[in-house]
Amino acid sequence: MLEPRARITVALGGAQTLAWASSYYLPAVLGAPIARELGFAPSAVYAAFSVALVISAFTAPWSGRAIDLHGGRPVLLGSSVLFATALALMASADGQVGLFAAWAVMGLAMGSGLYDAAFACLVRLHGPKARTPITGVTLMAGFASTIGWPLSAALLEAYGWRGACAAWALLHVTLGLALYATLPRAPEPVRLAATDAAPAGGPARVPRGTAALLALVFAITWFTSTAMAAHLPSVLQHAGATLAGAVLVGALIGPAQVTARLLEFGLLRRYHPLLSARCAALGHPAGALLLLAVGPAAAPAFAVLHGMGNGIMTVANGALPLALFGAGGYGARQGWLMLPARITQAMSPYAFGLALDRWGVQALLGTVALGGLCLLALLAIRPARQPGPVPASP
Repeated sequence: MLEPRARITVALGGAQTLAWASSYYLPAVLGAPIARELGFAPSAVYAAFSVALVISAFTAPWSGRAIDLHGGRPVLLGSSVLFATALALMASADGQVGLFAAWAVMGLAMGSGLYDAAFACLVRLHGPKARTPITGVTLMAGFASTIGWPLSAALLEAYGWRGACAAWALLHVTLGLALYATLPRAPEPVRLAATDAAPAGGPARVPRGTAALLALVFAITWFTSTAMAAHLPSVLQHAGATLAGAVLVGALIGPAQVTARLLEFGLLRRYHPLLSARCAALGHPAGALLLLAVGPAAAPAFAVLHGMGNGIMTVANGALPLALFGAGGYGARQGWLMLPARITQAMSPYAFGLALDRWGVQALLGTVALGGLCLLALLAIRPARQPGPVPASP
C-alpha cells in the first residue's frame, strides 16, 4: 500500500502521461493523416498546434492563480474535461476552421493541465517539500512519448485518426478524471508576501531581476527542447548520419532524460536546485559542440547529453521557483514565469527549421549560443544562501 504522498505522485504522474501523450505528442503521429484527409498541407496542423501553445501560455497564469486559491484538484479535473472536448472536436473536424477550433480548446486544456498546473498542485499540497514529488511526476510523464506514439499509431491503424482522437477523449473522461478525483483537497492557500520564505532554511529574499532571469532560462530551455524534438533526425542527417542511424540515436533521448531525473531524484536533491540547473544547462551546448567537431560518430553522445540536460531542466522548471521564492503564490507566479517559454516554444519548430534549411548542422551554433546565455543567467542568480547540501525531502 502506497503512503499518501506516493499515491498523489503516482496519480498525478499517470494523468500527466495521458495529458502529454494526447496533446503535445499527438501531431507527430496524427498530423499527416489529418492533413491528408482534410485536404491541406501538414504545416496547417502544426500551425494549429502553435496556436494552442500560445493560448496555453496565456491560460497558465490564470489556472495557476486558481490553484493557489482553490487547490489543484478542481482545476485538473476541469482540464481533463477540456482535453476530452478538444479531442472530440478534433475527431469531428471537417476543415481548417474546425481543426483550429479544436486546437484552441486544446490550448486551454494544456494551459491548465500540463506540468505547470501539476507542479502548482504539488506545491499547494506539500509546500516546501514538493521538490521530490515534482521529480517523481516528471519521471513517470517522461514516458509520455514512449507510450503515446505507439498507442496513437495503433489506434490510427485500427480506427483511423478520428477514432484515435475519440479514444484519447474517452481515456480523459474515464482514466484522467478518475486519477484526478483521487487527489486530496488542498489546505488553506498560502498567502504571498514580500518576505515569503523559501523551503528548508533557504533564503527569505532574492535579488531583483531574478524572476526575469528565470523567465529567460525557461524560454531558452523550451525553445531548444522543442526545436530538437521537431528536428533532431534532420539535424543528425545534416551532420552526416543516415536516416536509420538518426532515428536510432534519437531513441536515446528518452532514456537519457529518465536517467537524469533519477539522478536528480537521488543524489542531486541533496543540493540547491540551482546547482542542478547549472549542470543541466551545459548538456545541450556540450553535446552540440561535440557533434560539430567530430561528426556523426558523436551523435549518440550528443543525444545523451542533450537528453540528460533537458531531463533535469524539466525538474528545475518546477523546483527552482519554489526554492527561490517559496510556496506562496506559486501557481500564478509559475504561469507568468513560463509565459515567454510557451511563446518561444510555439515559434521554435518554424524558426529552427528555417535556420536548418539555410545553414545545415551549423544551425546548432545558435542553440549553443542560447545555451551559453542560459548558463550565464543561472550564474547571475545569487540566492542569499549559496548552493550546498540541504536536507532531502522525505
